[in-house]
Amino acid sequence: MGRSRRTLPEELLLLALDPTTGTTAQPQSLDLGLAGAQLVELALAGRIAPDGDRIAVVMPRPTGDPTLDSALELLRRRGSPVRAVHWIGGPRLGLRQTYLSHLERCGMVHAVAGQMCGVLPTTRYQATDTAISREIRARLDSAIRTGVPPDPRTAALAALAHAVGLGKHLYPGNEGRSSRSRLRDLIRHDPMGGLVAHAVMDVQNGVGAQPRRNPAAPGRQSAVQMPQRRGSMARAAAH
Repeated sequence: MGRSRRTLPEELLLLALDPTTGTTAQPQSLDLGLAGAQLVELALAGRIAPDGDRIAVVMPRPTGDPTLDSALELLRRRGSPVRAVHWIGGPRLGLRQTYLSHLERCGMVHAVAGQMCGVLPTTRYQATDTAISREIRARLDSAIRTGVPPDPRTAALAALAHAVGLGKHLYPGNEGRSSRSRLRDLIRHDPMGGLVAHAVMDVQNGVGAQPRRNPAAPGRQSAVQMPQRRGSMARAAAH
């Protein structure tokens, strides 16, 4: 996998980075979203595939991205398909910082050291090239505005942005309500992104302990027929 293209975890993190404060919006749910974005990126690279509500490794060959390959190896070691909600809800200590440090090494952000209350050290991150963040945002805006089905990568990014609660950060207030609603609706355009987004919301809602009920026959295509969880989606969109 070449490095000319930004990965979904990188794009999600740049989307969440507040240019004013230098901090990330929705930090707790963002960690879940980054784990989910890794799954979607691995699926786009042909390394994993959905199997009902589970994730199966179909090609263990490394992608060339160290962070993604670490996740791929952990999935491979499981030996059998793992439920997406269990994977995303597992410990992911330091994942956000790993990606922030990576973006800094790539020159896309720079760290600004500071102090809280004059004592506690803090680090803020500022985008070095705002054109990149604007391009990512423009893809979402275009999909929302035109209603044209987006490409799988943009659809998955929209699904993850909705799942972690970035809608209220990107499209705030009453004037952004319709955009948040359309952002939520984009979740249906990518089966893998939809599966992962629902898993992220399930973890946040504490319903990951029970298997998802899916009337479809077992197999990879069952994720496409998965019913929408309108309740959890509506709650996220209403914020």
